[in-house]
Amino acid sequence: MNDPRPISVLTIAGSDSGGGAGIQADLKTFAAHGVHGLSAVAALTAQHTRGVTAVHVPDVDFLRAQLDACFEDFRIGAVKIGMLATAEVIDAVAGALEQHRPPFVVLDPVMVATSGAKLLQDDALHALRTRLLPLASIVTPNIPEAELLLGHTIADDAAAESTLAEFVDDLGANAVLLKGGHLPATDWVIDRYWDGDSIAQYAHERLAIDAHGTGCTLASAIAANLCHGLPMQAACEAATDYVHRALRLGYRPGRGDVLVLDHFGAGPVVRG
Repeated sequence: MNDPRPISVLTIAGSDSGGGAGIQADLKTFAAHGVHGLSAVAALTAQHTRGVTAVHVPDVDFLRAQLDACFEDFRIGAVKIGMLATAEVIDAVAGALEQHRPPFVVLDPVMVATSGAKLLQDDALHALRTRLLPLASIVTPNIPEAELLLGHTIADDAAAESTLAEFVDDLGANAVLLKGGHLPATDWVIDRYWDGDSIAQYAHERLAIDAHGTGCTLASAIAANLCHGLPMQAACEAATDYVHRALRLGYRPGRGDVLVLDHFGAGPVVRG
């Protein structure tokens, strides 16, 4: 019997009061892709275009209640995971995923602030490696995050190429999309995909802008594309194109120089 409920995507991440990243960016991306968006708030932030002024992590039992409520009522086609602040939060999310077994899990391992500061303590980083990475259909780190996960530097394009297999062979992820924006500047940003069998590169012109929410949007777009039936590699390609369009159309809603993506101007991208 066909399920009459529309497909939904669940984001488990932090809330950005400034609306540029986190759950707010995720929900905009889901809507732009024509899928119903659900959210479980793993952290609350007071932030704007000039920085974060406060962070509050809700009780882990309340987080689990949010997760169970979503899984009990909605037809969830994919889960997108963003910033999880503590090892306790990571364990709670992993436990929910192990119980409910969504078809796809897209893990954006938010661990490094724009300033370069490490956001996770060692026990949380260990929990991310051992609890969540093996559950991920794909992990989408930037270069600093990949360096923390793997424990070594990634200095150039050649190192990025040789690093891809480590995510699958050593960390247990099913696939990786390694974002190239932090590599030494050239005219192109190259994101690299590997799933143990297939390798691909997605190249886009480097834009001279300071943007906010690109990683959240990319992972959310991958999740939405998977819900529309795209194979993983095609879902990643479409998502990188979407982020690039949204960046080109971005705007500055606050007093800071940070650009916010235009999620709806980048469409239409509805499939399926």
